[in-house]
Amino acid sequence: MTFAFVSGDPALDLTGTVRSRRDNPLDALTAPGDLERWVAACDGLPDHVTADAATFESARALREATYRLALDRVLDRPFDPDSLGVVNATAAGTPPTLTLGDAGLRMTGDLPAVLSHLARSAMAVLADPHARLKECGRPSCTRIYLDRSRGARRTWCGMDECGNRVKAAAYRARRRAAP
Repeated sequence: MTFAFVSGDPALDLTGTVRSRRDNPLDALTAPGDLERWVAACDGLPDHVTADAATFESARALREATYRLALDRVLDRPFDPDSLGVVNATAAGTPPTLTLGDAGLRMTGDLPAVLSHLARSAMAVLADPHARLKECGRPSCTRIYLDRSRGARRTWCGMDECGNRVKAAAYRARRRAAP
């Protein structure tokens, strides 16, 4: 399974590793190796981390807590206290090490440090009163993304997957309705 990084924040991209949460959930992180590949594929995170069973379950707990909090924010309801506890506890961990070089910023650290970074990233987005969090407009997609478009008119999490499908379906419907 390929990973999509279209949410505008790595913590939100982590929540997007479960697709179609309402209908037929499809989890892209079913084993520690999947998490290792996701971290390596996510820009800005360390290239190589090792996930054991405990850190894998911690990552999944962080993912679900972050999703619930983001959905709370989208639906303008109070944050779930249990989810806040998971995110806050994870953020309190040791952060990764950052180094600046000619090639740019480089992050190093183990998986617990990466999870701490992701929790802090989620906190920054969720605490920002100006952050425009939205859920994808495609009915079967439940990805939450950060809308940075001019006028806040972005409708889909990403054009490649969801936007093209919605537009193609609308086009086919118009063609069928035309005489």
